[in-house]
Amino acid sequence: MSFLRRGFATAALLGALWMVVASIVVAVAMSFATGLPLTPSVAMSLAWGAALAMAFLAARRMGGRPALAALLAAGLVPALAPFGSLSAGPAVSAPAAGAAAVLLSCAFAFPIRSILGGVAPGPQTRHVFEAAVIRFLTGFGYVFFTAIVVIPFYVMVMTSLKNQAELLQNPLDFGIDLSKGWDLFRSYAELMTDFNFGSYLWTSFYVSVLTVLLTLSFSIPGAYAVARLRFRGRKAFSRSILLIYMVPMIVLALPIYIAFSVAGLRNSILGIVLIYPVTTIPVALYMLQGYFRGLPAEVEEAGLMDGLSRLRVIWKITLPLSLPALASVSLYVFMIAWNEFLLAFMLLDDPSKFTLTRGVAMLNSSEVPRQHLMAGSVIATVPIMALFLGLERFMTKGLTAGSVKG
Repeated sequence: MSFLRRGFATAALLGALWMVVASIVVAVAMSFATGLPLTPSVAMSLAWGAALAMAFLAARRMGGRPALAALLAAGLVPALAPFGSLSAGPAVSAPAAGAAAVLLSCAFAFPIRSILGGVAPGPQTRHVFEAAVIRFLTGFGYVFFTAIVVIPFYVMVMTSLKNQAELLQNPLDFGIDLSKGWDLFRSYAELMTDFNFGSYLWTSFYVSVLTVLLTLSFSIPGAYAVARLRFRGRKAFSRSILLIYMVPMIVLALPIYIAFSVAGLRNSILGIVLIYPVTTIPVALYMLQGYFRGLPAEVEEAGLMDGLSRLRVIWKITLPLSLPALASVSLYVFMIAWNEFLLAFMLLDDPSKFTLTRGVAMLNSSEVPRQHLMAGSVIATVPIMALFLGLERFMTKGLTAGSVKG
């Protein structure tokens, strides 16, 4: 450990590891974007990364920008050299190879400059070494988890923009042919006209909205009673709220199917609207009771002393103060209802009543082209993703506001 605390040893270790990360990222990105064969070389990436990082550390005395410029220029060398970090097949053209070299140089130089911030050529304190390691792990975490999310979504979108002939010719080519113009979205148009996806979107939307309204109607008074009122069994009820949510839905699938078949609720929107809140009310109760407990009871007591009834106190005082929590719970419940698949798959058989997830499952067939399945997945994903990203700050505020009392 004492050896690693020396500046050059730290730079060599972290530079070598980061060059491996950068090489893999650039190879995967270029392969997805162009369909050309680019493969990273782990051994050469380790060697080049260690050498460039140590050279950068030694040149830092020239100043930040000159050293970074030198590192960017030097980073072009190990990209596609005979013994470089990336190996290119014969199909890779010179412009594509040059673009890969520039991307690798930038993907290595800018992060390694930040990772080695504060590291000097001589002996380092434990604090400086650990700070550099933490910066490396943070950058690696960003790259790793971003790749897990972005790559499947990118493949899904790119596949939806292709036709059957292109998919059969090169299934691994995920580039876009912009010359096709609006014909790129042909799969989406066919979904709306031939597969009735507009109806599925509308059904999922109003079912999700009704689920939110029913969930709030039951969870608000229930959470308020647990948080404010005193009655026998209150603690036991509070602790058991999530027990229903913890039971796997697959365990309840057969009893629900039998009960709904006997009651005549199977294959009906009413049955879906009745069963969805059963899965969302427990988690809404749990989230809201924590927030209600964090509200100052003195404000409600003042309202009671002014002659307001308990219901009017909830309506006039508690709910306006709880808008962040209500917004976050509504968004969370909406996402659960929008993405629910098992109950819709089990209870709905009539295509005219399908929800969006049930409609996407219908496309998973050998008779339906793969680009239609991917287009349906994009349609199911993008609206809820846009809603979450647009309202994420309200959800975060609502989830954290009740964590501290007072």
